[in-house]
Amino acid sequence: KTTTLRLIAGLDQPTSGNIVYRGKDISALPTRLRDMRLVFQDYALFPHLNVFDNIAFGLRVRLTRHKYDERRVNELVSKYVEFVHLGGQEQKMPHQLSGGQKQRVALARALVSDPPVVLFDEPLGSLDASLRKSMQFELKRIHRELRKTFIYVTHDQEEAMAMSDRIVVMKDAKILQIDTPEALYYEPTSTAVARFVGA
Repeated sequence: KTTTLRLIAGLDQPTSGNIVYRGKDISALPTRLRDMRLVFQDYALFPHLNVFDNIAFGLRVRLTRHKYDERRVNELVSKYVEFVHLGGQEQKMPHQLSGGQKQRVALARALVSDPPVVLFDEPLGSLDASLRKSMQFELKRIHRELRKTFIYVTHDQEEAMAMSDRIVVMKDAKILQIDTPEALYYEPTSTAVARFVGA
């Protein structure tokens, strides 16, 4: 699952087949030109930057290419700090944040440049059960409000069923079924898919 996500992001190259996005083969397109963002399980925050600067990092890299001036960077970061409910935390360093807050910073950093596709690699895997539940609701809210494509990798059946519009069930690098959560539950196409759904 993670390999598939890395291939979509352009971090790995496919040995066969094609990656088609909006009708174009992007298999050879460099990661920086794919206009997608990746949210990692371990947050991947810069430990020497505060919350504000972590979120602003990607915009400031673009700033060197004259895409955003500092006023616009401040506007966008402030907007997304509020959007992920981190108001008042802007000057804190990553080591001063809880797991849920770190994940919100990573999420804001991915969203602030307004990508059409956001990729999530088990982003809630290192959170405790109750925090995971609240972050699931938060991600659903953000997805609903922004109306972007989220591709979300998880091995947790309950999380997949609760969060998805469509689920791709994979086993041993093969796709077993692509369907809505309801169809997977009521009409699994194989015993393996039925086992994935659980009780």
